Amino acid sequence: MVSGKTINLAVIGDPIAHSMSPQMHNAAIEAAGIDYIYTACHVKEGHLQEAVDGFAALGFRGFNVTIPYKQTILPLLDALDDAAKMIGAVNTVVIKDGRKKGYNTDAAGFLSPLKAQGMSVKGKRAVVFGAGGAARAVLYGLISAGAQCLTVGARNEEKAKALASSFQEMREIAAHEWHKESFAAAIREADLIVNTTPLGMHPGEDETVPIVWDDVRREAIIYDIIYTPAVTRFLREAKEHGCKTINGEAMLVGQGAEAFHLWTGTEPNRQVMTDALRKALQSKQSAMH
Repeated sequence: MVSGKTINLAVIGDPIAHSMSPQMHNAAIEAAGIDYIYTACHVKEGHLQEAVDGFAALGFRGFNVTIPYKQTILPLLDALDDAAKMIGAVNTVVIKDGRKKGYNTDAAGFLSPLKAQGMSVKGKRAVVFGAGGAARAVLYGLISAGAQCLTVGARNEEKAKALASSFQEMREIAAHEWHKESFAAAIREADLIVNTTPLGMHPGEDETVPIVWDDVRREAIIYDIIYTPAVTRFLREAKEHGCKTINGEAMLVGQGAEAFHLWTGTEPNRQVMTDALRKALQSKQSAMH
């Protein structure tokens, strides 16, 4: 029951109707038995400053940030956590005493399913496909968890090198154009291979990153941060090769759970969040057919 004491949370973006965060967070709120509510707010271009100030003025506890505001919100906040500073993007804001602090929970969300499967990346060799914002979060997560050897491969080698060099104070990262033999050599050695590109995402399910499965160790874990479809071509081929696989669902739930804890001080029920996400995805797919 929403009352005058109910604490408000939100997600902002443009567009925002596609977001499944409200279903996920409200399910977790109900399961935790706490007096919060989470809504989706469409913030149109040019109104970000007003929205951020408005949330603080209205006493919101915090909000999530999605496309296209993850970078543009940075100068509008009073403080940033280390992950947000290094990744250069914010996906969660906590408001306390009128001060707005930005966090990036994507890196922690990325690591959570690996931890759940009992895989430590400490000392491991990881290869990342892609050189965009998602790749930044994944690389930060891998560095913070102690991965030993990191390689980035992208269609655009300059972009891959720029991404790698931005982390040079933390860790040396090798960067290659993804068709080069030097990248294939890294694939052959990898303990973990991650796709951070949109290749394979609905409606382009037939697409995938360039990988020769005979080069991949069967002990390697193959991780695709895409969650629609649940099994991409990349993951399907990995399973056929005999590898363990992880899809993006657990990362989405993981980053949401980290944000939930930041706002409420409560550890959410991740299974409840996962079930709510799957239900929302199913109803979305049904509506499309």
